[in-house]
Amino acid sequence: MLLITLSQIIGYLISIIIFLVIAQFVIGLLIAFNVINMHNDFVQAIWRSVNALLDPILNPIRRLMPNTGAIDFSPLVLIVLLNIVNIVVSNLAIAAY
Repeated sequence: MLLITLSQIIGYLISIIIFLVIAQFVIGLLIAFNVINMHNDFVQAIWRSVNALLDPILNPIRRLMPNTGAIDFSPLVLIVLLNIVNIVVSNLAIAAY
């Protein structure tokens, strides 16, 4: 029972990280197309906060991946890896039950 609870907590944390990755992508697009302005303190604070949370996770993936030019595939790789971890942890918890 404890392993299932831990599996659910890990799944919830993974969902939060995936949400942050998607938020970083959307905010980056809005900044790139000048929909939102980086001179706004609120926007700048959110952008810095999201990057501060995700850069320690994304930088090792970026170092391992080949250079693809202007397209950064590390967020996609992170989402896939997190989903794999979530599946493995859930199945281990179910198997132990």
